[in-house]
Amino acid sequence: MPAGASERFVLDSYALLAYFQDEEGADKVQTVLEMGSEGKAHLFLSVVNLGEVLYVVERERGVSRAHEILARIEEMPIEIVDVDRKMTLEAAHLKARYPIAYADCFALALARIQGASLVTGDPEFRTIKPEDSQPVLWLREDA
Repeated sequence: MPAGASERFVLDSYALLAYFQDEEGADKVQTVLEMGSEGKAHLFLSVVNLGEVLYVVERERGVSRAHEILARIEEMPIEIVDVDRKMTLEAAHLKARYPIAYADCFALALARIQGASLVTGDPEFRTIKPEDSQPVLWLREDA
């Protein structure tokens, strides 16, 4: 964790795609990224959600754009977290209980493991019961 960082955030693919496509909530993602750069927060991204960002970009904009986005993400103050057994089991538990995308389960599992707030605008996360949830920084009011 960066020295002095007190806040912890997990970005999901929705958050990064909103940022790169300058959609609603991009300003909130920018603020979180600045907090990470200034050492005020520790930012995380599951490698599964990284893959989700890249496949969406490649499908919509091509492989060269996906490579550009990957390079930009690697320059950001975000710790890319590999999936291990603990995270996989947590994601599987969440998927069994809720009608959310499996990749989204990894973002929430990582947030739970890290004791972090989830940064998203994906309304699927509204279905999560409080006992399985984490604090959420919503990118959209209508999510």
